[in-house]
Amino acid sequence: MSYPYLQPPYTLYPAILMFVDEARIRVEAGDGGRGCVSFRREAYVPRGGPDGGDGGDGGSVYLVASRSYRTLDDQTYQRHYRAENGAHGRGKTMHGRRGATLIISVPLGTVVVDDETGELLGDLVEDGVQLLVARGGKGGRGNARFATSTQQAPRYAQPGESGQKRRLHLTLKLLADVGLIGLPNAGKSALLCCISAAQSKVAEYPFTTLTPHLGTVEIDSLGAFVVADIPGLIEGASSGVGLGIRFLRHIERTRLLAHVIDVSDTARDPLEALSVIEEELRAFNPELLERPRIIAANKIDLPHDRHLSTLRALCAERGLPLFPLSAMTAEGVQQLVGHLADRLHGNTRRDAPSVEPEIQLRGA
Repeated sequence: MSYPYLQPPYTLYPAILMFVDEARIRVEAGDGGRGCVSFRREAYVPRGGPDGGDGGDGGSVYLVASRSYRTLDDQTYQRHYRAENGAHGRGKTMHGRRGATLIISVPLGTVVVDDETGELLGDLVEDGVQLLVARGGKGGRGNARFATSTQQAPRYAQPGESGQKRRLHLTLKLLADVGLIGLPNAGKSALLCCISAAQSKVAEYPFTTLTPHLGTVEIDSLGAFVVADIPGLIEGASSGVGLGIRFLRHIERTRLLAHVIDVSDTARDPLEALSVIEEELRAFNPELLERPRIIAANKIDLPHDRHLSTLRALCAERGLPLFPLSAMTAEGVQQLVGHLADRLHGNTRRDAPSVEPEIQLRGA
């Protein structure tokens, strides 16, 4: 099947091929500067006393969530990060400069785990949130700090403390409201391109989409929501078959699942297709089957009566909302989009909204 509104070239979007959702990095905070041993020496000041300054604190390392980043690609190429050391103290009670704080930007949805202990350090899901992952060492005190009435000329100072060092395991889980799931070539990417400005590759062979894609659907009357196209779900995916479990974790943050099924007469039996995906979700995380779900019966622009009637009977029996549609001609897509927006914005009705959503579909 061809999609005339989604023809190549796709060379304008090379970054889509470099989706990195996992990385391991080493972070080192800066060491604190050492304190100074010094005595005041000036003309006509015979009893100057100690004047050694303190060392500066070492710089700390923070991870910050940023909407400007989509993948962990930067952390793949640079795996070692080190903050600046604090400067040493000097005479005349001059304190050392603090080491500069190191900020590492990561995409929203990054889960940070200590790679050596397995401790969960943070889950960065809000833009601008900072997470301290390595604290800088404290600067040592100079000998001026140790002068007392009984020890007026101390000849020692403190060394600076070492900065914290850690190995981190970063995992990205996409933040999306709706997750499009289904067998390969069911039309998930075509549907995403139809309802948003996403540029997923669409072709007639399975596994055309090798990385997840996000698209934002904006509707004036019903608000906006984010849809994720999750590739690679086939029988055995939860145990590593095909693209394996690499992308299954991206479904965990979605609020609603849209199961796209090819109902054309030449496609796989829709009941079998539904069962395969449900078993993989159950094997990966049984809680996913408790999430709100709708069925998108795709490719009704092709002969479909036999498969669609079978799927309609099953959805009626199980209480699953069913939306027959064609991602190629955009038939029925308006009703699906309106229902998704209605469900996501607080309305729990299972029928389509009474007001037709005002959205410009790419395939219309």
